[in-house]
Amino acid sequence: NYTTDTKSREENKKTLENLYSLSVDVTKIRRLKEWVLLQDVAYVKEIAGILQEMGADETTVASIIERCPEAILHTPAEINSQRALWQLVCQNEKQLIKLIEQFPESFFTTEYQQNQKANILFFQELGLKNNIITRFLTSAPNIFYNPVEKNKNMIETLQRNYLNLGGSEANMKIWILKLLSQNPFILLNTSTAIQENLEFLQKNYFTDQEVLQLLSKLKGFIFQLNSTTMQKSMLFSKNIFKCSDQELKQLVLKCPALLYYSVTVLEERLEGLLKEGISIAQIRETPTVLELTTQIVQYRIKKLSALGYDIKSGNLESLNGTKKDFEVTYGKIQSKKERPIFNPVAPLHIED
Repeated sequence: NYTTDTKSREENKKTLENLYSLSVDVTKIRRLKEWVLLQDVAYVKEIAGILQEMGADETTVASIIERCPEAILHTPAEINSQRALWQLVCQNEKQLIKLIEQFPESFFTTEYQQNQKANILFFQELGLKNNIITRFLTSAPNIFYNPVEKNKNMIETLQRNYLNLGGSEANMKIWILKLLSQNPFILLNTSTAIQENLEFLQKNYFTDQEVLQLLSKLKGFIFQLNSTTMQKSMLFSKNIFKCSDQELKQLVLKCPALLYYSVTVLEERLEGLLKEGISIAQIRETPTVLELTTQIVQYRIKKLSALGYDIKSGNLESLNGTKKDFEVTYGKIQSKKERPIFNPVAPLHIED
């Protein structure tokens, strides 16, 4: 909506004065979005006033404007509407200002207010908790720009497929809410893409129950793939592990990353593991190790090696899991190494 022709225009002196009075670092704005300073109309004092009303101090106001300069181009009415909208899911204004400070661009995108409101109300009706909806507003704002009908259609498609695959009516709501909270971007897909991906899995001999299992394990990311990339990844895994279709299916169920990651990513991760002296047989035994980046694998192997643990002859399970999981495993191996060996037949020296 705003012109970006910077050659023939000068910076707005009044805007500059108002920004300086708020201790805003104008050089940051020039570097980031200079065009904001060229606009004839800006609402610097008004927007700062609204933020201060919500509890923001001078430093916070300056930080918000520096990171999202276009905030000052919105009218006070637009920002007050957005404020009321976000208050539908925020506990209080203290939480709201904290969110604005962390995610100013999400808050100051006001063009879709009607859609945003309709979607917030729809998600609340669906049973999503307000803290999850606020997470969506900040990390996946695009889903609120959709007309609510599109999001409703996507949810209905997911529900229909869940039931068609043998999921129970009783568990459906929990399944949908979990899927959405793990990956809200599912809603940016089309019903056709969902259908095609499910059909692809069924054509590759996955039973309905196994497809459901994959959907849960992949946190809905399967809907962001396409049959061509999945086919290439599966073919690559089949050749590397020299396995039959049935064996490949079991590997995919054990490690859905074989379906989700591209051939390039799988190649790079395999190469990293092989360089560490790990065999294909070991990887086939514990394919979930491919879910870790090469850097993480190298770091974990180094830590375990320092304890004298030889990963080449051991089980790769010790490398697996989240950072927290690994620290637990590492701690167990460390304490086992440090524990003195107890000899049950050695005499006990007990004082009289």
